Amino acid sequence: MPPMRRKGDLPEKVCAQCGRPFAWRKKWERVWDEVRYCSDRCRAEAKKAAAKR
Repeated sequence: MPPMRRKGDLPEKVCAQCGRPFAWRKKWERVWDEVRYCSDRCRAEAKKAAAKR
């Protein structure tokens, strides 16, 4: 088993919608390069904003 990592050592990104930083999650392990939003809410708001344009 790999050694434990501290939460502060995990990679971070900035949400494309709200601008807040968010950390890597295990469920995003395989798609981390494609993750742009910190939550489902931000992804939904981005879709609404794109539809209004």
